[in-house]
Amino acid sequence: MGKKLKYLDKTLLFTTVLLFIIGLVFVFSSSNVTAYMSKGVSPYYYFIRQAEFLGVGFIMSLLMVSLNTKVYGKISYLLMIGTIVALFALLLYGSATNHAISWFQIGAFKIQPSEFIKVITIVFLADYYDANRGKLTGWLKCLLPIGLCIIVVGLICAQPDLGTAFIYSAIVGAIFIAVPMAKEIKYKVVFVAFVVVILGLFTIFSFGKTVLLESKIERFDYKNPCDKILENGSQVCNCYIAINNGGLLGVGLGNSTQKYLYLPEPYTDFIYAIIVEEAGIAMGIFIIILYMIVLWRILKIGRNSPSNRGALLCYGTAIYIFLHIAINLLGIMGVIPLTGVPLPFMSYGGSFTICLIAALTMVQRVSVDNGLLKEKGD
Repeated sequence: MGKKLKYLDKTLLFTTVLLFIIGLVFVFSSSNVTAYMSKGVSPYYYFIRQAEFLGVGFIMSLLMVSLNTKVYGKISYLLMIGTIVALFALLLYGSATNHAISWFQIGAFKIQPSEFIKVITIVFLADYYDANRGKLTGWLKCLLPIGLCIIVVGLICAQPDLGTAFIYSAIVGAIFIAVPMAKEIKYKVVFVAFVVVILGLFTIFSFGKTVLLESKIERFDYKNPCDKILENGSQVCNCYIAINNGGLLGVGLGNSTQKYLYLPEPYTDFIYAIIVEEAGIAMGIFIIILYMIVLWRILKIGRNSPSNRGALLCYGTAIYIFLHIAINLLGIMGVIPLTGVPLPFMSYGGSFTICLIAALTMVQRVSVDNGLLKEKGD
């Protein structure tokens, strides 16, 4: 085990640990008021739960990093089918939150299958396309796993959770583009996907009231949010207020005013606004720099991988993390509609935190495999 740990990417490891620590600190700072005033529980409630999620993720990562990526691939087929069944069951027995049936309520915990399916699909596609390398010349071989992914997108849309459906589709699309296969097939599929997206957007904007819930339609009306602060613009406007309050160095840890029930659940989707309010634009920029380092190291490990499986695991993880960062930050800044997408390393949440740790551990295992292979070659 010690030999394997030698080949972990130390820069990636240090950066991700630092981000998780920053996130844990601000989960406490942003959640204590809501926990006490709104939920009637201890101010440490969400902090303790997030620490528990990180502990579970750490134990899981110790097991995962000891396994070869081929083992991930074998397990992914069963997990893929199992999670699709769970998504079906969710529509019948799931717990509704914010107009979406996305969670199973199990005791005091919620489990979100659509979060797990993102990481499982990355492993599933990476293993499938690696196992069939050299055979990707016909339509059936190239598109067989994509058909399964289309079923997943349909089930997620049925919840309805459009933000997660978009991220999932983008992950699948990015991996498909990265796979070495017949260019004719790849170009035609990309063109058809582009046409479907355009038609989908046209349908939403033309017949939105018949295809979306009213709550979803309101999210597309996100311009000039402070003009509608008493209506659907209040969340983004309060994000603006928080960021403006923070200035360069912030008002001080724990001194946010917008966490006093102005922002709903400020420890989840809106935590970046609270971070900037309390620690300033300087901390906000520092976190973005750390994000860039994480993405750079993941892509570097992927480029150095001699196998399709390792490269696709890394590229899939990079696009997974990047999309969550981009959609969350652009949403709170009012550039795109809010979609309820958590911010990596920062937002509170068990399912997302554990999945993020799993994805990062897979990347570290690819780094270990690269190192062992290089050592063997030398």
